[in-house]
Amino acid sequence: MTSLVVKHLKGMLLFGPPGTGKTLMARQIGENAQWQGQSSPCTWLQSPATKDEKLSNYVNGPEVLSKFVGETEKNVRDLFADAEQDQKTKGDQSELHVIIFDEIDAICKSRGSTRDGTGVHDSIVNQLLTKIDGVESLNNVLLIGMTNRKDLLDEALMRPGRLEVQVEISLPDENGRLQILQIHTNKMKENSFLSPDVNLQELAARTKNYSGAELEGVVKSAVSYALNRQLSMDDLTKPVDEESIKVTMDDFLHALNEVRPAFGASTDDLERCRLNGIVDCGERHQHIYRRTMLLAEQVKVSRGSPLITCLLEGPSGSGKTAMAATVGIESDFPYVKIISAETMIGLSESSKCAQIVKVFEDAYKSPLSIVVLDGIERLLEYVAIGPRFSNLISQTLMVLLKRLPPKGKKILVIGTTSEVGFLDSVGLCDTFSVTYHVPTLKTEDAKKVLQQLNVFSSSDVDSAAEALNDMPIKKLYMVVEMAAQGEHGGTAEAIYSGNEKINISHFYDCLQDIVRY
Repeated sequence: MTSLVVKHLKGMLLFGPPGTGKTLMARQIGENAQWQGQSSPCTWLQSPATKDEKLSNYVNGPEVLSKFVGETEKNVRDLFADAEQDQKTKGDQSELHVIIFDEIDAICKSRGSTRDGTGVHDSIVNQLLTKIDGVESLNNVLLIGMTNRKDLLDEALMRPGRLEVQVEISLPDENGRLQILQIHTNKMKENSFLSPDVNLQELAARTKNYSGAELEGVVKSAVSYALNRQLSMDDLTKPVDEESIKVTMDDFLHALNEVRPAFGASTDDLERCRLNGIVDCGERHQHIYRRTMLLAEQVKVSRGSPLITCLLEGPSGSGKTAMAATVGIESDFPYVKIISAETMIGLSESSKCAQIVKVFEDAYKSPLSIVVLDGIERLLEYVAIGPRFSNLISQTLMVLLKRLPPKGKKILVIGTTSEVGFLDSVGLCDTFSVTYHVPTLKTEDAKKVLQQLNVFSSSDVDSAAEALNDMPIKKLYMVVEMAAQGEHGGTAEAIYSGNEKINISHFYDCLQDIVRY
């Protein structure tokens, strides 16, 4: 670079979700610099567990911080001391010094963001900036930073001449996951510990949005299941017969249930939103479901619609949340999360906003995502008396519902509400691309549901359905559950097994109680 009169690259930033291999990649860059760059000295700022013996001048990250005035800045200067001395004595012939900061966001937060009263973090950033690109900047240093919170870093650190090259280490795709699984199971296969029925290609397809670290965890968990079969509960001291250990496909499937991806679909939370399962509620509900599924398909294939927002509005208990959860499950998107007021009980407005923003930020790390905003009026702390609501959360949702995801990422947002008039008054309805009305059940719809439940005799179905006209699906289930307990009928177990039917007069009594109260 000297003959071109161009300074070499001063720094690079590796960022991305946890467990994607940023530290491993930085370590490899440092080793390559040693092997190919005249044994370049390399300084690590990281945790002791990842220290490499080939790297010198090891420094533990937290040790940089000090409670004594000026000591923190001195620790930063010490990291560059060897490079300074080398440049003074050798000039342009100085060896390249590689300094690697693991979790750089811990010590290089945006100046002014830390309210600790000491200004230590601001001083660290200032000292680091002057060393990299100050008046007496060093030209023999390569700084490599790693973080999964790029948003916390000071902007001055990111400009050209400092950490100018920024590389996103994202979650592996299916081919990448296959290679990672092959790496972690290669020795097992060589030693005949891997059962022939193990299909790594299928496992790679099943592990959407798993990071490299999580895939390693899956392999370890599968091995633990295989070892567990060899243990004798009667005598735990009995040695394990290693020759008979076989890690099977079932072991890996059990491991997938145990090791869940941090950026995966919240299947358990979604299933809890439809405890009664999914039944045919008539053509009107089916039409809305098909339209919403088409929106999910549009997000997948469209080049011009990386963000689509859909609002499901209707009376309380009409099945909006269950429909949104079903779309999330059936769409087979790798990242599906539900945001509801139930998970934010007792939190302040700012804390709720932070949680909502985090879900969207996590969604931007996945190529395809669905975010369900369940009960938006409750998220906004809406109270009809007044009315009162949180303007801070409202403005946050408005911004997020209009903010396009990063390039290459696509997201579908599904909102549900029972107070569409309120949302319209505060301008939230206009932020959704499309709005669907989820209605209550008409007589013919209720009849379809009752026929599928098979809890009434054929002669009573029509009468029961007529009584349930204009009833939300959730309340229908409640009435049926109450009547199935059977003050005049049989037991609930017998009714749901089909051996007995609900007494129609008892059903009317239960229905009258619900309508009355």
